[in-house]
Amino acid sequence: MKVFVTRALPGEALARLADRPGVALEVSPHDRPASLEELRAGLADAEVAITQLTDRLDAALLDAAPRPRLVCNYAVGVNNVDLEAARARGITVCNTPDVLTEASADMTWALLLAAARRVVEGDRVVRSGGFTGWAPELLLGAAVAGRTLGVVGLGRIGAAVARRAAGFSMRVLYTSRSPKQVPWERVSLEALLAEADFVCLHPPLTPETRHLIDAERLALMKPTAYLINLSRGPVVDERALVEALRAGEIAGAALDVFEREPALTPGLAELERVVLAPHLGSATREAREAMAELVVANVEDLLEGRRPRTRVEPPRA
Repeated sequence: MKVFVTRALPGEALARLADRPGVALEVSPHDRPASLEELRAGLADAEVAITQLTDRLDAALLDAAPRPRLVCNYAVGVNNVDLEAARARGITVCNTPDVLTEASADMTWALLLAAARRVVEGDRVVRSGGFTGWAPELLLGAAVAGRTLGVVGLGRIGAAVARRAAGFSMRVLYTSRSPKQVPWERVSLEALLAEADFVCLHPPLTPETRHLIDAERLALMKPTAYLINLSRGPVVDERALVEALRAGEIAGAALDVFEREPALTPGLAELERVVLAPHLGSATREAREAMAELVVANVEDLLEGRRPRTRVEPPRA
């Protein structure tokens, strides 16, 4: 069985898979997203693909890959895979839930605190030689403790973010498609945006959540509020965000993902009250190695005749 891996993964999981009898492992030698031509070539005779969130597997590409039985996406989100097209072709799609939850929640709070307390601006001041000593009004930021946290999308990561708010004595509001058995208050998106001091985005990217945060919804936020995005870039209309920040409609933002990643919307990088991170949500060694272990475990399930453990089902109409 050929297993095509679109980019090398950390840890020892791939080496273990390569040692299994009957497995022919092909790992892309390039430390960059695979091109369309490379994906086509690698998938042409592969029964299993281990893919990245940067690999777009649409119906046309799957038509050119007649043999795949399993796609293991090295991510929680699977918006890069056409799930309906995969199901129609008998291809099982898996992801990597749970193992990156805590790392992603930690990163959300790192960005929230960095934005509120202007950490990145302060770093630039010190490195440029602009720090001449303590001053009463130097880089005054926003208090976090006792404020209101709004979590948009209370899945695994959103819930982990909300749990951490207890340490800051915060009121927590959340949105979700259905009520959860949690100690926090479920409200409409509009109410959350109007009341929260910090809005953290954690919904999956779907046609319904694309540009979920647009100019109209940004206008609902407090001028003292901050927007933090660790979900997917297109959840936010970045042009509208740039304009809202320029106009002072909100106080600041922190983004780990971008609408046209890795490109930035013009004007975003020039704004002082924005923290920008290069998609580091799950970027701890422990989480990334656990993700690799999980994708390989799914392949091993297939090899041993079991149902892959983190199979993703396409949404039903």
